[in-house]
Amino acid sequence: MRLFEAFAERIKGINAIPVTPFDEEGRIDYQAFAAVLDHLIESGMETIYPCGNTGEFYSLTISEANEIISFAVRRIAGRAKVVAGVGYDAQTAASMAVHAELAGADGVMVHQPVNPFMLDRGLAAYYQRVARSTGLPLVLYVRSEQATAETLREAAAEPNIVAVKYAVNHLPSFAKAVRLIGDELVWICGTAELWAPFFFAAGAVGFTSGMVNVDTVRPLRMLEALRAGRFGEAMLIWDEVRPFEELREASRSGNNVSVVKEAMAQLGRCSGKVRPPIAELLPEEKEQVRRILVGWGLLQREKGGEGS
Repeated sequence: MRLFEAFAERIKGINAIPVTPFDEEGRIDYQAFAAVLDHLIESGMETIYPCGNTGEFYSLTISEANEIISFAVRRIAGRAKVVAGVGYDAQTAASMAVHAELAGADGVMVHQPVNPFMLDRGLAAYYQRVARSTGLPLVLYVRSEQATAETLREAAAEPNIVAVKYAVNHLPSFAKAVRLIGDELVWICGTAELWAPFFFAAGAVGFTSGMVNVDTVRPLRMLEALRAGRFGEAMLIWDEVRPFEELREASRSGNNVSVVKEAMAQLGRCSGKVRPPIAELLPEEKEQVRRILVGWGLLQREKGGEGS
């Protein structure tokens, strides 16, 4: 990991996952995307992951994903690290990693393969195939307990695999992996602010965030508190963000992107459109989002509304 020490240090913090804005016809809105990227950088985000899950990676064609990565690199222009999301089958993921490197990305995040049949040794081979296709540092995105501590240790033998974005909310499994592998890898909580304090207690040194598309103040305050070991303070911030993150987790996390985009739409930052199989929020859920934004002071309370 020493070869990628500067990259490893940068991801020890908030790993920002930008949305992919769509216009009313469902096409990628690059003007809105540019504004999203600029907002993240101006708000202090140092590492940005185009084509992450909050970016609706699996709703994009491969050519769209590659273009988003190229666009993000050009727009960010060195103002932050760009970590490109890649995935699908091993050959496609490797090809996308090559594209990301040629485009000028700083790193690659490897989505866990979507396959109904998977063995631990096969998963290790998948990670190895992608790692050997590029000279960029890799972040492995773990979403299944089939990615065992032993599998991750085997994958970590590849010199450019430097980090794990762990998105399985089973802390004993995460702690086992951290204790088995140690600081050979950078450990990132992959399930954002709702789980970050608990993952930090078990060894994480960073967390992902889709919320930063809406609000960066609370995530940055949480990071500062966690780094300083002020867990009581971190949990007070956790209380503030919990309604938003719980709404994202609703319907088995089916609302994950929809809640973020709805909040952005209410703030005038993008259309709020999503692609199937993701769906827009129900009216009562949109109202919940509005109340959260009002409570955070990001949206004005309507005249004559509740509490006035």
